[in-house]
Amino acid sequence: MKFQTIMVAAMCSVAMSAACAQPLWQDFSITGLHGDDYKVGPEKRDVVTLEYAAGLTWGDAFFFIDHSRYSQTDEKDNYFELAPRLSLSYLTGQKLSYGPIKDVYLASTWESGSDFDNYVYGIGFGLNIPYFKYADINLYRANNETTKDDWMTTVTYGVPLTIAGQDFLFDGFADWSSKESDHDAELNWTSQWKWNAGKLISPNTRLYLGIEYSYWINKFGIKNVDEKNVSALVKYHF
Repeated sequence: MKFQTIMVAAMCSVAMSAACAQPLWQDFSITGLHGDDYKVGPEKRDVVTLEYAAGLTWGDAFFFIDHSRYSQTDEKDNYFELAPRLSLSYLTGQKLSYGPIKDVYLASTWESGSDFDNYVYGIGFGLNIPYFKYADINLYRANNETTKDDWMTTVTYGVPLTIAGQDFLFDGFADWSSKESDHDAELNWTSQWKWNAGKLISPNTRLYLGIEYSYWINKFGIKNVDEKNVSALVKYHF
């Protein structure tokens, strides 16, 4: 087993064991999506996503699993990612913050689908940006199982907005990966525009309605396969 795989597996193991510890903060949500213009496979899909994110004394961790159903074929599949990050401030005992950078991390991700497991490792940065709820950037090397290894950059962000007394959230991620001999460079920018209808129920209820827009150039590294899909969205935070 490669050293990189061992490192990522170890960090994922730490993240799973940390689930027994009291997090500094945590968030668990369930999302339902329906879209009609997916590429690579059936165009119409219903997707249920479970997400968990937590901040811990040693860093942070994020996990999600997508369960997709295809109405045309009655098929279904699952895909998940587990992404723990180890704070270098915690590891060194020194506060590694400067300007907009609030911390530096050893970052990793385990990506798993029905026929592959990819292990991704690199360095991450937590950012302080005005008006953003959160912003992060991770720079990775990907150890891919079914394609040649490549370089990746992942940006995640969340921007809360209040308009006419109503709460909105614009959040999402952008993934870029490099071109290699067996696949093209790709860019996946997926964003969600959401209104917190839950405030009509109670001040602390977070029930979002909105849309998710996926703009994916060279999807899965397939040249000229570009996805521009809008999905209806319902999301509830527990």
